[in-house]
Amino acid sequence: MTGRAAMLGRIRAALGRGELAPEQAAAVDARMAAHTRNLVPARAQIPQAEKVKLFEQLLLKSGATVDHAASAGDVPTAIARFLAGHNLPKQVALAPDARLTGLPWDREPLLAVRAGAADPADLTAVTPVFAGIAESGSLMLVSGASTPSTLNLLPDNHIAVLRVADVVGSMEDGWDALRRTYGEGEMPRTAIFVTGPSRTADIELTMILGAHGPRRLHVVLVGE
Repeated sequence: MTGRAAMLGRIRAALGRGELAPEQAAAVDARMAAHTRNLVPARAQIPQAEKVKLFEQLLLKSGATVDHAASAGDVPTAIARFLAGHNLPKQVALAPDARLTGLPWDREPLLAVRAGAADPADLTAVTPVFAGIAESGSLMLVSGASTPSTLNLLPDNHIAVLRVADVVGSMEDGWDALRRTYGEGEMPRTAIFVTGPSRTADIELTMILGAHGPRRLHVVLVGE
């Protein structure tokens, strides 16, 4: 018995239910395989150039900042520019992903780059973005060996690198892209959506940044 089957069996037992009948199991499998799309707002059903423009507008509205890099080779300079603009140490924890580790970091010789999961002492992390969601200005981030989730959540400053070509209209489009990339029936361990810097006003309605994650979110958009 798999761990998944054991877990579901305990849930059924707690609810006083037995095993699913074959026709019930078939109905569940069919529903899971259909990937029925939810409502997609009209503002997400626009040409690609307009999606990118809307994504950037909503990203800025959420409190994030944006910079542009004409090509992937310009990303290290954009990152160094962000660090200098905020008087931050020129040190970054980098996702060990080929899209980032293969960049020409030697163009910024004063920038110290360490690839791997985040350490509590890291102030700034750089990660790739799976997709940008135009309808909400959100980042779709997936976890894996080359994209540790700690980099998205632990450091105070999160620099996210996103190709313009990976901006999609809606969250449904993001899930479709995920299934195309990973294959039917396969998923990364987690997929999270991030909209702006971490914030909360739970205590006395006072806005606090960095409560559950980075206090700064900076997105480098790559490409035209």
